[in-house]
Amino acid sequence: MQLVVARIGRAHGIKGDVTVEVRTDEPELRLGPGAVLATEPAHAGPLTIETGRVHSGRLLLRFEGVRDRSAAEALRNILLIAEVDPEELPDDPEEFYDHQLMDLDVVLGDGTEIGRITEISHLPSQDLFIVERADGSEVMIPFVEEIVTEIDLEEQRIVIEPPPGLIDESEAEVASARDTDGSTEDADGAGRDAAEQAKGAADDVRKGDA
Repeated sequence: MQLVVARIGRAHGIKGDVTVEVRTDEPELRLGPGAVLATEPAHAGPLTIETGRVHSGRLLLRFEGVRDRSAAEALRNILLIAEVDPEELPDDPEEFYDHQLMDLDVVLGDGTEIGRITEISHLPSQDLFIVERADGSEVMIPFVEEIVTEIDLEEQRIVIEPPPGLIDESEAEVASARDTDGSTEDADGAGRDAAEQAKGAADDVRKGDA
C-alpha cells in the first residue's frame, strides 16, 4: 500500500535542505535517513533521504543528489510516498496509523453524522482530522481524547463529543446548547479555546508553505 507521508515545502539554506509538511505520525520511521520514497508527480522520484533534522519545530530533509538551493526549490510541493504493509499495526493498541483512520465516518454520540475523514494533518501541537461533510464543506477536529471518545475500526467510525463552537454555525444544534426560547448559550472557555485552536490550525493547513 502506498501512502503519502509528507509534502515538500520551501528550500532552507543553500545546501539543499527542504522543509517538509509531515503527514505521518511516525516520521522517524517513514522519513529517516536511507528511506527511499516514491513521489507525486512520479517523474520527480524516487528520492532517497540523506539527512534529517528538526529546526524551529519543523522537519528539514536533504535528499541524495540535491546539493543547492535551486535544486531544493525545484522539489517544492512534491508529495513523498512510502510503501506500507497494510497489515502493519502500531505496537500500542491505543495508537493508529493514518491509513487505518482515513475514510472513517465521524459521528456524534447519538449517531448524528458529521462527515468522513479525508485527511489527517500532523501539526506541532496536535493532530487534526480533516472531515468532509455531506455538502462538501470541511471541519477540523482535533485528535484529542477529550473530543475523540471512540475509534471503532470494525464499524468504520469515530465518535466525537465536540465542545460548543467547534462545529460551524450551520450545525448549531450540534455545536451549542440552546435555551427554550431558541437563544444560543455562550460557549464555555474550553469550547472557545478548542474552536479557536481548530480555526487557527485550519488556517495553518490551508496556508501551507505559501
